[in-house]
Amino acid sequence: MRKIAVWMLSIATGCSVSVQAQKNPKMDGFISGLMNKMTVEEKIGQLNLVTGGEAVTGSVVSTGVESKIKAGQIGGIFSMSSPAKIRAAQELAVKQSRLGIPIIFGMDVIHGYKTLFPIPLGLAATWDMNLIRESARIAAVEATADGLNWTFSPMVDISRDPRWGRISEGSGEDTYLSSRIAAEMVKGYQGNDLTANNTLMACVKHFALYGAAESGRDYNSTDMSLHRMYNEYLPPYKAAIDAGAGTVMASFNDINGVPATANKWLMTEVLRNQWGFNGMVVTDYTGVNELVDHGLGDLQTVSALALKAGVHMDMVGEGFLTTLKKSLDEGKVSQQEIDEACRLVLEAKYKLGLFEDPFRYCNEKRAKDNILTKAHLAKSREIAAKSFVLLKNENQVLPLKKQGTVALIGPLANTGANMPGTWSVSAELENTPSLLEGMQAALGDKVKIVHHLGANLLADANYQERATMFGRTIPRDERPAETIIQEALQVASGADVIVAALGESSEMSGESSSRTDLDIPDTQKALLKALIETGKPVVLVLFAGRPMTLTWENEHVPAILNVWFGGTETGKAVADVLFGDINPSGKLPATFPQNVGQIPLYYAAKTTGRPLADGAWFQKFRSNYIDVSNAPLYPFGYGLSYSSFAYGDIKLSKSSMTANDKIVATINVKNTGKFDGEEVVQLYLRDIYASTTRPIKELKGFQKVFLKKGEARDISFEISVEDLKFYNNELKFVAEPGDFKLFIGTNSSEVKETQFTLLD
Repeated sequence: MRKIAVWMLSIATGCSVSVQAQKNPKMDGFISGLMNKMTVEEKIGQLNLVTGGEAVTGSVVSTGVESKIKAGQIGGIFSMSSPAKIRAAQELAVKQSRLGIPIIFGMDVIHGYKTLFPIPLGLAATWDMNLIRESARIAAVEATADGLNWTFSPMVDISRDPRWGRISEGSGEDTYLSSRIAAEMVKGYQGNDLTANNTLMACVKHFALYGAAESGRDYNSTDMSLHRMYNEYLPPYKAAIDAGAGTVMASFNDINGVPATANKWLMTEVLRNQWGFNGMVVTDYTGVNELVDHGLGDLQTVSALALKAGVHMDMVGEGFLTTLKKSLDEGKVSQQEIDEACRLVLEAKYKLGLFEDPFRYCNEKRAKDNILTKAHLAKSREIAAKSFVLLKNENQVLPLKKQGTVALIGPLANTGANMPGTWSVSAELENTPSLLEGMQAALGDKVKIVHHLGANLLADANYQERATMFGRTIPRDERPAETIIQEALQVASGADVIVAALGESSEMSGESSSRTDLDIPDTQKALLKALIETGKPVVLVLFAGRPMTLTWENEHVPAILNVWFGGTETGKAVADVLFGDINPSGKLPATFPQNVGQIPLYYAAKTTGRPLADGAWFQKFRSNYIDVSNAPLYPFGYGLSYSSFAYGDIKLSKSSMTANDKIVATINVKNTGKFDGEEVVQLYLRDIYASTTRPIKELKGFQKVFLKKGEARDISFEISVEDLKFYNNELKFVAEPGDFKLFIGTNSSEVKETQFTLLD
């Protein structure tokens, strides 16, 4: 039993400050000299970020861009690409504005630039930090070759509500996994030298708590305790800051009643005073203007609130540009506040080397040589295959043999435009192979593939139009659904196996794509039922940007492979896995519920005063439902392989430790199957007694290991006091002496267990 008095090891305001706090006297001197020459209007102009007209992600489009550049009224442009276009805009800035201050150019490079990788939720499913960093590195190489130097990524919002469409753009539900990925993405984008012409400045987003929107509805309010905020939702942002992220983007939602864009506690107290961040903060698309609808005041009022909160660049809305001078004259903002914001924008440009060479990213040869290369496409194919999660494989239906005839049926089978997934704004959709085309290219003449639409994506044509925006169109067949199905059955009648390509279109997830029904749409489910009734082996290739509710599918379909949206090389990667060239190794980064009524459902929940007994389905006056169990359909960390892995018992180097000690936990893992394969060995901890309620399990480590068939290996994890710390109710970062449970296993539910003690 532990003592109530806590053993404080560090506190929130005393955490070590990363490279963010390092000063550069040369940069300071240069920028001070430049600012001494600037008028107030030119300083405010640096705070204005406008669109370039390409890949616009909001409803407002900037106007008069050329004249504003010449007048020194634009600090940055986003959604403009190609060396020629960017050079032309940059020449206006450096040759025709009074002081020749260069522009920063950004874009939403989220999971690749032209070579697309799996959506971020799919990247997280690889649990492979080297591959995740490599995907960001390739994205940076390609984007900078096309003239860009700033990306609005990584998106590190924790989400435990799959109704929220932007769960697809993050790393899922877990704090530890998301924090690891956040750091790797920043390192991949920024490399070791931001002045190099192949590195991008990262922008961690959306600060903060955006993924906890009420009702899973995008842009909605967020409300949570500071305790949950510090322990569960803030760590991934801090991990990105500690990794050196150059910029931060404010979220749309409110925090403790104050929208993030105007939240001084968040932007100044937490971000700067507690974490030591010294970079630039940019709003999200029209974030300043939206403070008006939040009810904080008119445009002049909210623009002043945002600046005073610690926001430095205004995306698209131009509230800063049009009102800050008036607010300065009226004493509503200070010259110091404008100067501080201007300085941070100029510092970002300095760190990118733009003052030294404004055209360092405008190399036409690089654009030709470094985009969509064979090496990049091969890496995209590899990462896609490793992101796929095998959810079911009854009687080893998979892998398929490379012979005979395969019927590829479904609305996702022949739509190349949907393969990259949401937030692939720079994708060349017309040149992206469909699943059908990719499988044909990968298999050649070894397998005959027959194909049919089988069903419309959605019964409602208007709904389908909303679900296939931005060029992701899927053709509709307006004949009766039963007629289409019967025709598909005829096509499949001569096949040896049926592959059903079903699920979501790419734009059924992502921004402004919240859903209340997470089933496979009824039209597609009717098709799937008909395919099952043929008696032929059926493999469901599930396209999804979120956890879906697959209770019927799990009961009736023999094999289910969740492929998310795998990027440019999705089709070939699916063939690689279906036919056994690659053994699937993906693990879920988010829990799949049995039904929407269980949401939010996540593994790291806290216990209650009336917990359900282990193994029980229902107990009256306990925390449960009367119509469904508390269990998920597929737990966090879950994913099958064509092989199988046996776990031994956990061995600890010792049964207790002090703050200066470490414990090593070792477990033997053996590949007991017929295939070589990779397994993600996962370590979880539970603080049994504490001064505040604690989660029943928390991921604290994992290793992805390759084992040949029959091979066994001891896998070891080192546990230090850092792994035991949490923020208590005083927001002190502490580890409390007492007993801890330690779990190691193949997912969050299937684990071996032991116990150790942290001594006082």
